[in-house]
Amino acid sequence: MKLAFLVTLLFAVGALAIAIERPKNSTNPKAIGLTAEYDNLRTATFAGGCFWCVEADFEKVEGVVEVISGYTGGNKDNPTYEEVSAGETGHVEAIQVLYDPQKVSYRQLLDVFWQHVDPTDPGGQFVDRGEQYRSVIFYHDEDQKRLAEETKMELTQSGRFDKTIVTEIVKFTEFYRAEDYHQDYYKTNGLRYKFYRWNSGRDQFLKKVWGDDKSEAALLSNTTGYSKPSDEILREKLTLLQYKVTQRDGTEPAFHNEYWDNGEEGIYVDVVSGEPIFSSLDKYESGSGWPSFTQPLEPGNIVQKEDRKLFAVRTEVRSKHGDSHLGHVFPDGPPPTGLRYCLNSAALRFIPAEDLEREGYGEYAHLFSTEMVLD
Repeated sequence: MKLAFLVTLLFAVGALAIAIERPKNSTNPKAIGLTAEYDNLRTATFAGGCFWCVEADFEKVEGVVEVISGYTGGNKDNPTYEEVSAGETGHVEAIQVLYDPQKVSYRQLLDVFWQHVDPTDPGGQFVDRGEQYRSVIFYHDEDQKRLAEETKMELTQSGRFDKTIVTEIVKFTEFYRAEDYHQDYYKTNGLRYKFYRWNSGRDQFLKKVWGDDKSEAALLSNTTGYSKPSDEILREKLTLLQYKVTQRDGTEPAFHNEYWDNGEEGIYVDVVSGEPIFSSLDKYESGSGWPSFTQPLEPGNIVQKEDRKLFAVRTEVRSKHGDSHLGHVFPDGPPPTGLRYCLNSAALRFIPAEDLEREGYGEYAHLFSTEMVLD
């Protein structure tokens, strides 16, 4: 239950109105007054304790168009705030995020989520206690489920927390918009919101856990400029093979692909997002029939995950921002790393060294300068 003094204040000023029924899934763009230009928006649903706070955090994210506070995960239609906060419905306080996938990816939203909650608390969040305030990721499709599970595992393996990560990952069902006075509460009741948030202990906890590692610039904006377009755009932009490889984890034929024997100088970027991932300086002839590298150009743009398909355990390689399937990495490569990043040409776009400036990758041009080669 939120702080007693705050509830008292709300009643005193008449902020609590007679409850009315709210429409299910009310974050449909047209249902909340957004125009047709937002038809490509996607939805993410998170619970992280007080929805006033979580809504405020996500509305700062570049690429997020709208955040709605509400209730989900329970067994009662059109619940009221009083019912949910009393723990009588099985619902949690939650938010739905309408976002533009061309500006911010679902994985980036997950990064924001993890760094704004206590994922080790099974009994609520900060001062708000009870299962109605627990942290939950509600996935809308299998891709969201996979990314949620991946990031949860990454956070577990990072050693950031001494306790077990207990945030639930649950299939989304229905969402009920909260009463109007809860929407944008941090704007409409700024002083009360700030007073509540400070006394909740949320920010003090986040600062203690993340400290300077929690870069607001990195978390709250897509500073890289690389992101995954909508599926509709990808189907128009990519060839059938490129779509199959990057979006359906496919594999192209060995020795019959664009870059397996490419010897030009330059860099390779994700065909979906454009993020730089490998360089010709680390490319070698592996004999496999696919382009092979000893190491990434930008390790931060590479994500690895366990792959148990084909009756074997392998390590899949994906791009961080585009979430494209690139290929696999094997421990049978040459020095200096002993690794073989075996990739699909269909997942890559090659930028010749002489075109790096023109294509917007000028920061890598020095790698192929005469002085660098002589050194």
